[in-house]
Formats: sequence, C-alpha cells, structure tokens
Amino acid sequence: MLEMAVIYLAAAIVAVPIAKRLGLGSVLGYLIAGIIIGPFAFGLVGDQTDVMHFAEFGVVMMLFLVGLELQPSRLWKLRHSIVGLGGLQVLLTTALFYAVGYFILNLRWEASLAIGLMLALSSTAIVLQTLTEKGWIKQEAGQNAFSVLLFQDIAVIPILALLPLLAFSEITNVATNHGNLIEHLPVYAQVLISLATIAAIIFSGKYIATPLFRYIAETRLRELFTLFALFLVIVIAVIMQKIGLSPALGTFLAGVVLAESEFRHELEVDIEPFKGLLLGLFFITVGASIDFPLLIEQFSNVMIFVIGLIVIKAFVLYILAYAFNIKSKQKLLFTLALAQGGEFAFVLLSLTSTLQILSVEQTKLTTLVVAISMLMAPLLLMFYEKIINREDNTQKTFDSPEEIEATKNVIIAGYGRFGQVIGRLLAAQGYHLSILDHSPSQIELLRRFGNKVFYGDAARIDLLTASGASEAQLLVIAIDDPDKVLEIATMAQKHYPHLKIAARAIDRRHAYQLMKLGISTFKRETFDSALNLGVEVLTLLGNKPADAKRAGEIFAKHDHESLTALAHLWGDDHSYGIAVKQRIEDLKQVLSNDRNEQDKLNTCRKSDGTPCDDIVESNEASVVESSATTSKQTQ
Repeated sequence: MLEMAVIYLAAAIVAVPIAKRLGLGSVLGYLIAGIIIGPFAFGLVGDQTDVMHFAEFGVVMMLFLVGLELQPSRLWKLRHSIVGLGGLQVLLTTALFYAVGYFILNLRWEASLAIGLMLALSSTAIVLQTLTEKGWIKQEAGQNAFSVLLFQDIAVIPILALLPLLAFSEITNVATNHGNLIEHLPVYAQVLISLATIAAIIFSGKYIATPLFRYIAETRLRELFTLFALFLVIVIAVIMQKIGLSPALGTFLAGVVLAESEFRHELEVDIEPFKGLLLGLFFITVGASIDFPLLIEQFSNVMIFVIGLIVIKAFVLYILAYAFNIKSKQKLLFTLALAQGGEFAFVLLSLTSTLQILSVEQTKLTTLVVAISMLMAPLLLMFYEKIINREDNTQKTFDSPEEIEATKNVIIAGYGRFGQVIGRLLAAQGYHLSILDHSPSQIELLRRFGNKVFYGDAARIDLLTASGASEAQLLVIAIDDPDKVLEIATMAQKHYPHLKIAARAIDRRHAYQLMKLGISTFKRETFDSALNLGVEVLTLLGNKPADAKRAGEIFAKHDHESLTALAHLWGDDHSYGIAVKQRIEDLKQVLSNDRNEQDKLNTCRKSDGTPCDDIVESNEASVVESSATTSKQTQ
C-alpha cells in the first residue's frame, strides 16, 4: 500500500509541475501522470477500481464546496444565466447526443439517454482553474461559463437519481445497491425514508451543525474543527449511501444549508486541501484506466467520437452565446471553454456500469472519449489565446495622433491603480492632463466612468509628441512593466531633454536602473504603503503614535540614503550583500539611539511641559551624526 502511495505521489509531483509550466493545467497533469503509471504504459499500477471508488470521494467533497458557494444572493444575481443558459445547454446537448446515439448509432434508448446526459456535462475542475489562471474568470464569458458549470453541477444530482430508473428494464434489472438498508421495503416507503433523510440533513445542518461548529470553534483547536468538518461530510455520505441515494446529493445539500453560516469560509479552507488531493487522485486513476489497446484498435472511431463530442457541444454553446447576446470574442471563449467532457461523466459511467445500462465495451469507449476530450480542453483554450494574441498584434489600432488631446502640463503614461491616484491629485489641483494607456479593457472601463483616456503606447514617439511632450512640463510613467518604463524614459530623455520625468519603480532593482538613467524622481510602488502599515503596526504593539511615526520617518530617510549609497555596488552580489548587512545594523543603532534620546526628553521637561532645549538640540544632532556616520562607513 505504501509503495502504491509513493508511485501515485511521485507521478503527480513529476507530471503536474511540467504540465503547469507548459500551460496545460494541473488536471491535465494528473491525467498524464495516470497514463504514465497505468497498466497500458509503464504498468506501475494495476486495476484502478478500488482506488477510484476511494478517489470519488473527492467529487463528493467538491459538491459540498459547490453547495457552500451557493448563497441565495449569488444565485439570485446569476439566476438568468444559471437557469436559462445552463438549463438550455444541458437540455439541448443531451437531446442532440440522444438523437445521435439512438438514430445513428442504433443504441438502446436507455443507453442513448445516459450517454447524452453524461456528455452534456463539462469539466468544472479544468474550466474554472484555467479561466482563473488566465485571468478570464471575471470576463463576460468567464461569468457565463461559471453559471453553466454551476447548473451542470446541480444537474448531476437529479441525473444520479434518474439513472437507476433507466435500469428497470428486463435487460438491466439487477440488484445494484449493495448495502442498501431499505431496498427490501415497498417503493413508497423508500421514497418517504429518502425524503425524511434529506429533510433531516437540512434541519441538522441549520440547527445542529452550526451550533456544534460554534462550540468547537470556541476550543480554538483548529485540527478539531477540521476533524468535525470531515466527519460531517463522511457521515452524510455514508447515510445517503445506505439508503440508496447519491452521497454527493447529501453533501451538496449540507453545503447549501451551511452557505449562510459564519463558518463557511473556514469550512472551505479546511476541506479544500482534502478535496484537491482526492480529486488529483481521481484524475490519476482516470488517466491510468484509459484503455490504450482499445484506442489503438478503434483509433479512427474514437477520434471521430471525440471530434463529434467537441463539435456538437461547441455548436450548442455558440448558438446559446448568440441567443444570450454574449459579445463576439467572448462567444468564442465561452464556446471553447465548455466544449469538452467532464469529470462527473466518470462518476456517472461508474454508476451506469454498475446498473448495466451500458455494456463493458460502451463504458470503456465512452471513458476513452471523455478522457481524450478533457486532454484536449487546455489545448482549445491555448488555441483561443493564440487567436486573441494574433488579433491584438494585427489589429492593435491605437488612437491616431490627431485624436489625442495635447497638454502643456502633465502627461501620464499608464492609468491603472497607481496612475489614477496621481492623476486625481493633479486634476484636483487644476493641472491639465493628457493620459495614455495601452490596455483596451482598462480604457473601456475608464471611459465608462467619464475619464478622458487615450489608447496608445507612450513608447511611440508620434503618440508621445501628440500628447504634448514638446511643451509639457512633466511626464509621469506609471506603467507596471519595468522594461516598458525604462524604454519610455530612455526615449523621452533622448527626444525631449527638457521634459521632467517621474516614474513608478517596481522594486529596488528597478529603482537602481532608473537611477542609472539619471531619473531621481521615482517611487517604489509598495514602499510607502508598506511603511505606513508598519507605523500602524508599531502603534498596535503599544508604541506611542508619535514614536511610531518618528521611527517610520527615520526608517524612510535611512532607506533612501541606503538606496543612493549602495547604487554603485548593485551587480556585485558579494560587496552589495556585505553593505546591506552593515546598513541593517546601522539602522538598528540609529533607531536605538533615537529611543534613548526620546527617553531623556521624557524625563526632562520644563515647568510648562515643553522639553529642554539643550536635550532637543542634542537629540537632533545625535541622530544626524549617527546617520552621517553610517553613510560614511558604507561608502
């Protein structure tokens, strides 16, 4: 058993980082890991049935987390896209696959319907993770894809309840619910017990589980909270299994009930690692179970089915995207993101195999088709990304120089979070601004709020000239790309030597590069905010506000002096490292001297409460002398 664990873990550790680095995503990495260690490749593991049954618990946990996300307010906000877009996608896709299976492939209607239902589902794990990694989840297509996936996840519950009904034919009528405690009872009794169990889960989640979580939270034992969360999920899954219902249904309902609990976020944090590990194991077992001899034997048929799966789903998705007025580029992203099979198909395949709705060969073939479509899912999104990048490169039409409004005051290059703060301050002081930004989405957002921002690259001399660089007083470079900042600064210095430059420095290294160009007016983007927070932290730790503020001012002055003093050592790691350590010790000494002098001030007060003049003068001289001494030592 331990040897098996080592094999699974080693395969995941090797394959997943490589897949991530290649832009394929972690799910594809797990699938590849399973293929490598599976019986059809290196043969390091054998039959995956027992492991898959254990790993399927990751799907149960995923549905619990999906339930936790389903707050009524969020559901209401997405109700149109969830019910309308998601519902139509599942119904239309199922209908098309059913028609193909029944009328073209001559499958039994039960098998055609079962296959249609499972192929209508897309991969929640792959799609959400990829959209999040690429930064597309907040776009229109990303939000609509999330809604569809949400409906699909919810639809799994009634599908799991429906599939056993398809097994009630003379061919498939077999005992399937091993360990079912109520299968010997009449149907009406089974229904009543099932409804009562679901009601009990909802009631317990609201009136028993939440108070228990509150009680356990008061112990402040994090591991006990995690233990109870796992216990809750497992107990519900076992109870549902014992009465012949889907464990996923029970945990999903429990998640929905706890979605309004104050412990929702903590539950998500505690369950997420277990869900991730078990889902990873689940995908590895799927990869290992891919029947490569069958793939080789029926390669042409398999590829036709895979292409048919993607084309049919893409057709339905594109039609729905058009009907729901999704924007042009977003239509393509929405379509390609969901045009694959999903992980829940494997769960449904496991059930249909047990129920004998599908034959062994049909199950293997469907598993193969879904797995290969999932392998292709990241490739489809990479294809979309290349199309978008190509369009951006070929159709990047900046505002023409004639459209850009020139200024005699200040040009701002880059109007994100950093640039907007500067722009608002200058505009409030009455300065006229000419603003350039190279992000179309940012331009669209800013113009929506009434900002006059022009689409252009400040590194282009014609656009910078059109902004008024020949007469302007100042150029503020607030772009978050360090290389671009240096490019613009170099070009501006060359063509407009009179133009003053203030720049956004990303970090200390970038600051040194700006200093080499002769730019002395710059701010590291996080330094001031971090320092201000540090001053507040000192206050929270019990220091007097005045003392904390003074310490921050000394730190800032010392850091600025260090930046100037150490600039000539940048690039010589050894010498720079020694100098930095010396500066840190010097800073400690300066702050220590200042605290001592402040203590003297506190003990020497005049009758009116003001500090003694000689002590004040001595204190100021001491700090100045200490700072000057450390600078000389460093140099």
